[in-house]
Amino acid sequence: MTLTKIQIVESIHYETGLPKNKSTEIVESLLEIIKKALASGEDVMISNFGRFCVKEKAERKGRNPATGDDLMLEPRKVVTFRCSGKLRDRIDR
Repeated sequence: MTLTKIQIVESIHYETGLPKNKSTEIVESLLEIIKKALASGEDVMISNFGRFCVKEKAERKGRNPATGDDLMLEPRKVVTFRCSGKLRDRIDR
């Protein structure tokens, strides 16, 4: 099962008693802050949860799976996530 943004909004609404539109604003604002920080190359650290990092991937050799032709893949940036020790312990229970 996948937790969706709507489910997060509903959970905030239920837990805090805030109206759904306010809960939606909070979730959207949080996600926008995270996106802006990552887009500017900053890491995002959320205590007791984990760290989102932007990593640079170098140019590398690849292969077209349909034709088998070799090609060079362009350098790019990817977002990685590393969970905190507390989150890892909670998941391992």
